[in-house]
Amino acid sequence: MGLEQASAATLSPQPSLKSKPAKLKQGHFRRFGAFYIMMAPTIVFLLINNYLPMLGSLIAFKDIKYGPGETFFESFLNSAWVGLDNFKFLFQTSDSWTITRNTVVYNAIFIFLNTVIGIAFAIMFNSMRSKKLAKLHQTMMFLPFFLSMVIVSYLVYAFLNNDVGLMNKVIFPIFGIEPIEWYSDPKWWPVILPLVNTWKGIGYYAIIFMAAIIGIDDEYYEAATIDGATKWKQIVSITLPLIKPVIIVMVMLQVGRIFAADFGLFWQVTRNSGAIYETTRVIDTYVYQGFINAGDIGMSSAAGLYQSVVGFVIVFGANLIIRRISKDDALF
Repeated sequence: MGLEQASAATLSPQPSLKSKPAKLKQGHFRRFGAFYIMMAPTIVFLLINNYLPMLGSLIAFKDIKYGPGETFFESFLNSAWVGLDNFKFLFQTSDSWTITRNTVVYNAIFIFLNTVIGIAFAIMFNSMRSKKLAKLHQTMMFLPFFLSMVIVSYLVYAFLNNDVGLMNKVIFPIFGIEPIEWYSDPKWWPVILPLVNTWKGIGYYAIIFMAAIIGIDDEYYEAATIDGATKWKQIVSITLPLIKPVIIVMVMLQVGRIFAADFGLFWQVTRNSGAIYETTRVIDTYVYQGFINAGDIGMSSAAGLYQSVVGFVIVFGANLIIRRISKDDALF
């Protein structure tokens, strides 16, 4: 009897495997359809605002020539393809090494200072006994972040002006130091620019890291205190390991723009002084000057595309390295 049932089951028609995916899809959309409808406006916005403009990258491979009475779109269609000729401007110029070095080195310094000093201030704020005083300091540090770089440039100029600046006319005479022509001597700007950038943005990074520290359960610190751990030991063994994912995210976001400099910082704060180009000229300011002088939109587009592609490759490579070291801490 058992053999007859087995043979009958074997001979009976089996359900089609092809129908299962269709049923799964129907059940999936029936279950999550409302969420897809809610996502639709955001997806459309991203396509229009973030992905559709990427077609403009084609400008980097064309020699845009404006004809009489033509719109930009018509000029774009009628302009000739030049391949990689627009990219040669960045690599064949005599200043290519200088602007690339300045861009990368300054951004590397900014990343280091923003991360280390931001974490240090976040830990200090979190350790303050008076929360009102801590909030006051946070607010004071965060205010420069909202200042326009134009305003910051005038504040810096008030300190460094050769004739009436605070440094030359007030501070240096107290210590018997000779006045310095700040906007004519390039050797001082590798120190001035990181100081200005850190002063302006450190409040933002400190608040980000402090938010991560506040999320740590106090029981960890209570247990460490009972075990006799010092404050430094608690920072090294509890605080830093638990906020490591936030640190990685903030560093990766900055690394992605390591080839894109803050235009306002390097153009406005330095007042575009030609005497200090050796240590202040970066890719963005160089391209801007080239566009103003030559009006070559193709070259400017090539520079922007170059910065974006290199930034993407660096982020992808850095994430790959992090993934090899600690898979849980990788972004993707």
